Amino acid sequence: MPSTADRLTTLIVDNFDLDEEPDFDPSFSDLDISSVNAVVFFKPVSDEFDLGLEAIDCEQFETLNDLVRFIDSRAG
Repeated sequence: MPSTADRLTTLIVDNFDLDEEPDFDPSFSDLDISSVNAVVFFKPVSDEFDLGLEAIDCEQFETLNDLVRFIDSRAG
């Protein structure tokens, strides 16, 4: 089974026009992802990982690694 980061990468590639695979360390703003786009992106992430969170909950994650850690903590 693909890792959480691999699954998120697939969602990112499917939802954003990036020239390269995302770096999981910089903040969302450093990745040029607007807060509006982050909120929109959070819906398919929540669905993919069955998080049951609202889009506004994405504000608690500063980086993609924060999101990975959160998802992994919910799974284990």
